[in-house]
Amino acid sequence: MSTPQTVLLGGRRYAVVPLDDYKRLLRGVKPVDEADLPPMPEPLADGNYPAVQAARVVIAREIITRRNAARLSQADLARKAGIRPETLNRIEKAKVSPDIATGDKIFAALDAAEKGK
Repeated sequence: MSTPQTVLLGGRRYAVVPLDDYKRLLRGVKPVDEADLPPMPEPLADGNYPAVQAARVVIAREIITRRNAARLSQADLARKAGIRPETLNRIEKAKVSPDIATGDKIFAALDAAEKGK
């Protein structure tokens, strides 16, 4: 295996790979579109975000992004986590906050999926 070439842009180092290799790496993974993620709530007058709603959105975005990267549907992740698909759907829409046990189940299932288990 050859050493990849790198380029420095905006203070960050990036690997340069042939386009065919890049496409092969992305095959089957649909990038998450910002429009598919729940929006952040409007900031309050003092510029801060409402804490509970902002936390729900951050959690939802993390789950959606990781689920997509692991190539899991909502139903697949819910099954692996041992929760109802409806519950996962409400969490991903930032309608509810998961309790600690549910969040642990979801993130454990995502960790296992990312490791290929």
